[in-house]
Amino acid sequence: MATNALLIGERTFPFHAIDEKGDELVDAVGDAADVEITTDRDVLESLDDYDVLIDYMTDSELTAEQIDGLVSFVRNGGAYVGVHCAADLTSTAPSDPEDVVDTRPEPDPRHRSLLGGEFLDHPAQSEFHVDIVSDHPVTAGVDSFDVYDEPYQVDVGATVDVLARMEHSELKNYPVAWVRTDGDGRVCYISLGHTDEALRSSGFRQLLRNAITWATDG
Repeated sequence: MATNALLIGERTFPFHAIDEKGDELVDAVGDAADVEITTDRDVLESLDDYDVLIDYMTDSELTAEQIDGLVSFVRNGGAYVGVHCAADLTSTAPSDPEDVVDTRPEPDPRHRSLLGGEFLDHPAQSEFHVDIVSDHPVTAGVDSFDVYDEPYQVDVGATVDVLARMEHSELKNYPVAWVRTDGDGRVCYISLGHTDEALRSSGFRQLLRNAITWATDG
């Protein structure tokens, strides 16, 4: 039976617009799942029709009902795979049209707890090395690789198992991929995925496909 995946994104920020990234992400998933794309956040309130949620949202403004639905989905055995901007838990749509982005002072604690970490900042896009540091089903068949992408500085909690780290001139040893469990569900996050080059990278694609398979096998 095919794995049913929902890829959720938005159009708030042009640099992460799902209209630009969605097809590349679906192609990256390949035959690991049948993917439906949506920008409707209300679907988070009930994800019973899906095996896995693939998160590519940047705008962190979720309602209490949406976060409750997401947390409940995972804790009851659903799978969550966050990609790149999914770790940005503080960016919001700007109130001033002259601004690119606004930020909230703190992430929603339930959202951060589910993900296991959060985005802090990033230097300019560049090529960097991704070092596979853990033998895990998500890293199976993936050798360390170089990628041109937007390198994310992230903070992670003690509940995660880090699978890959970056070697970057400005960001030393920052996590690139991690996993955790939440209730009966499984969570994986991969910080890559801003540039088309990264989305087409064989290393990223194998991590993503493995993540979906691992997370839905829970």
